[in-house]
Amino acid sequence: MPIYHKLGKIPHKRHIQFRKPNGDLYYEQLFGTVGFDGMSTNMYHEHRPTQVKEIKRQYSVAPKIAKANNIQSYRLRGFEVAPQDDYLESRKIVLTNSDCHIVLAAPRKSTTDYFYKNTDSDEVIFIHKGTGKLRTMLGNLDFKYGDYLVIPRGMIYKMDFDTEDNRLFIVESHSPVYTPKQYRNWFGQLLEHSPFCERDIRRPEELETYDQKGEFLIKIKKKDEIFELVYATHPFDVVGYDGFNYPYAFSIHDFEPITGRIHLPPPVHQTFETNAFVICSFVPRLYDYHPLSVPAPYNHSNIDADEVLYYVDGDFMSRNDIEAGHISLHPAGIPHGPHPGAAERSIGKKETLELAVMVDTFKPLMVTEEAMKIADDKYFQSWLDK
Repeated sequence: MPIYHKLGKIPHKRHIQFRKPNGDLYYEQLFGTVGFDGMSTNMYHEHRPTQVKEIKRQYSVAPKIAKANNIQSYRLRGFEVAPQDDYLESRKIVLTNSDCHIVLAAPRKSTTDYFYKNTDSDEVIFIHKGTGKLRTMLGNLDFKYGDYLVIPRGMIYKMDFDTEDNRLFIVESHSPVYTPKQYRNWFGQLLEHSPFCERDIRRPEELETYDQKGEFLIKIKKKDEIFELVYATHPFDVVGYDGFNYPYAFSIHDFEPITGRIHLPPPVHQTFETNAFVICSFVPRLYDYHPLSVPAPYNHSNIDADEVLYYVDGDFMSRNDIEAGHISLHPAGIPHGPHPGAAERSIGKKETLELAVMVDTFKPLMVTEEAMKIADDKYFQSWLDK
């Protein structure tokens, strides 16, 4: 996220001596992306961040593929994913390709016994149900219904939940996640016509600093395997940092919709982008106001992208028999559009109160065994005339 942020204590220049009150050095670490060319943060630790005591278990969390080459439209009933106590065990990959994993999770418990780090991917976690606190080595963020939590790869974190009723929609991106370039000027500032601005971005404000030695379990994801490492010092020992690479939160309720006289295409809903997919937010908005407008989306062909729509709340005007927590998958290669009767029902309507998250991937998605457990196998026939 291209906003400079500073928290805690830092020296007046990078890469110079920065000493503790007792005269010992703090330990500087560059936390960067895209080699030395992308966004980065300089942080300062109480202890050397390189101290590993033990490497314990290594096990696979790779998705099991049910359909590697898919052309069938599916509806997945997301709330049928059973809750599990453990945060990592609750994460179920339902759709995947070489660029991303799309994940559903219903964790009941906070991560109290370990810390987690995903070295494969940036993570975008959408909070459908639940409240709590994201705790990271670069500070904490409170979260609630409707929040996107954007966590850069390599970030050590924990999730603290207030209750056991939590539902998460997660996208793991193998390339960095940015704000849409069409909404940024050449300096990176969000422009006046952007549907959100820097004021809507919540940056970490609470920095936990622990000067502790001992044994601290870190579960690290690398190439779809979890490695359990024991660190010799507490991973939240940062006394200060500055830079551009840090976790942040953005609420879908702060997305200001762009509307027009006739139906506008999905790019007006774009919220995040990578070089391999985009994430869009569909929020309550006024309908098109041309006197002959058809507010329901027109039929369109998925030629270059698979479309995934996660339904959050409200009245989903273009679909029949869709509920909160459902996911629709419309794969590349076939057209899709409103269900029978939806276009006619939309005429004359003034607004929609729907809330949804869309992911459009430029490579085809594979359907996993976890997805097939919650799949409506007849959804592709729901466009037939009755």
